[in-house]
Amino acid sequence: MSRAVISEIRKNHIIEMLKEGKRLDGRDLGDAREISIETGVIESADGSAIVKYGKTEVIVGVKMIPGTPFADTPGKGVLTTGAELIPMAHPLFESGPPSEDAIELARVVDRGIRESGMVDVDKLCIKEGEEVWMCFVDIYALDYDGNLFDATSLAAVAALKSAVIPAEQYGKGKNAPLPTTCIPVAVTIAKIGNTLILDPNFDEEQISSARLTITTDDNGNYRAMQKGGKGSMTLDELTQCLDMSRDKGKEIRKIVG
Repeated sequence: MSRAVISEIRKNHIIEMLKEGKRLDGRDLGDAREISIETGVIESADGSAIVKYGKTEVIVGVKMIPGTPFADTPGKGVLTTGAELIPMAHPLFESGPPSEDAIELARVVDRGIRESGMVDVDKLCIKEGEEVWMCFVDIYALDYDGNLFDATSLAAVAALKSAVIPAEQYGKGKNAPLPTTCIPVAVTIAKIGNTLILDPNFDEEQISSARLTITTDDNGNYRAMQKGGKGSMTLDELTQCLDMSRDKGKEIRKIVG
């Protein structure tokens, strides 16, 4: 994500607190902020959800229409993910075409859903080689206070879980729930100095040297990973991140399921 200027006094205060295992908002190093999920929030969408991660808030809508399959996957439905970061969410965001941050966000969310096989695209085929269901996942940030990756991924998953294929609207039979197989959960860990913290808020995110977002499935298998920032992580730190993502993913999954 784009960087804002954090004063040296505040930056040093955060770092000194982390050395003592403390954070400004009172959380432990491995704690996520309070999470809330509400589905069915967009009447015109085929599936939707709004998620709050602390003060970070995102909304996701799912729209499904019949369309032509890709030539190399004639019997599979199509999944497309897009994100929009609007100025209303934070002064860092500008109106206009999708920014690099928005493109990265959409890719991370898409990869976690796609690589976990959450949506059974084989069951979205209407007539092989001619017509399939196309599933569009549209992401909008409403309020940005750090860690859009986890909030957005969770909102996308919740929206897909609530989605219904609008077959009757297009004369394709009866409406049916979107076929899903699992609940992928993305967990982001940031590195500040030599300290690893889970679910960084805005200030923590701005002063971090590296970020790792890891998506796991229902069985704790690692399905996707995205690194951000110019800093590096040691092998031991990577192992810690993997363990944290699996354990926290298991907790968060209970909220969705």
